[in-house]
Amino acid sequence: MKNIILTDTEIRHKTKRIAYQIYETFSTENEVILAGIASNGYVFAQKIAFELSQISDLKVTLCEVKINKLEPKAPITTSIARELYENKGLVLIDDVLNSGTTLIYGVKHFLEVTLSKFKTAVLVDRNHKKYPVKADFKGISLSTSLQEHIHVVFEENGSYAYLS
Repeated sequence: MKNIILTDTEIRHKTKRIAYQIYETFSTENEVILAGIASNGYVFAQKIAFELSQISDLKVTLCEVKINKLEPKAPITTSIARELYENKGLVLIDDVLNSGTTLIYGVKHFLEVTLSKFKTAVLVDRNHKKYPVKADFKGISLSTSLQEHIHVVFEENGSYAYLS
């Protein structure tokens, strides 16, 4: 039995709320880059992009960010060229903010380029950070023990998040 912390309906609601927050923050921009950390972060970015397309006329460009989570100092790659996000607004997106390692190395990568605005978004913030990184937009904050893990499952027939 999985300890479900977010149902499909709740994830859809939180995704829509984050899309509205992003729209409010980037409403003066013509375009926003949604940079999702592979693999679940990118899926979450796609869901946010869909919601943004329903509520705004912002041009949304998706970018997949590949970070080696076991060796975060390894080179980071993106699915779009650096020139395509330079001087634009960007949101770095992941599904779960655990220790902050993946997010902070992702932030570091994008800070090497001039951006007009830079924010972060996560579905679940665990509140156990090793690094001084925060999510500007988050679906839910949970205080868990270090032994507990949060898993987000994105499936076509329904998504959910659970604690193990």
